[in-house]
Amino acid sequence: MSDISILESRITAALDRIRQGLDAAGGQTAADPALQAALDQERAQNAELVERVRVLKERQDTQVANLTLRAETQSKHLMKLDEELQQLRASNVQLREMNAKLREAVTTGLAPELHDAAVTAEIEALSAQRSADAAEIDAILDELKPLIEETSHAAG
Repeated sequence: MSDISILESRITAALDRIRQGLDAAGGQTAADPALQAALDQERAQNAELVERVRVLKERQDTQVANLTLRAETQSKHLMKLDEELQQLRASNVQLREMNAKLREAVTTGLAPELHDAAVTAEIEALSAQRSADAAEIDAILDELKPLIEETSHAAG
């Protein structure tokens, strides 16, 4: 960002020098060859600086767009991971409640419907855990892919 500011200052200074040169020449119709050469040189430098500023701005815009995209992707993955974790927590609560009821039933006499409900709740909890693990792995892989691509581009 400081490069852009420096280049802008140099461009402004060059334009000021050009204006001063033109003002000093006043209304002369035949330009001094040395003055004309200096003016042409300043114009060439000005064009070069403008191009450098354009390239820097384009590079900066590309980097900002890439970072924004990565942030949005990470946000989506974190939201999905949070959703999976909420489901896991709810399943675990249900599993604890069913296990407590099952323990109570075992101590007072076995009730098959409670056993079936406990097994179902445990299966749901395991499924939710698997989904949460998969979401976490996806989030990690999505974070690593850009780093791997950057490394392979830098090496290539």
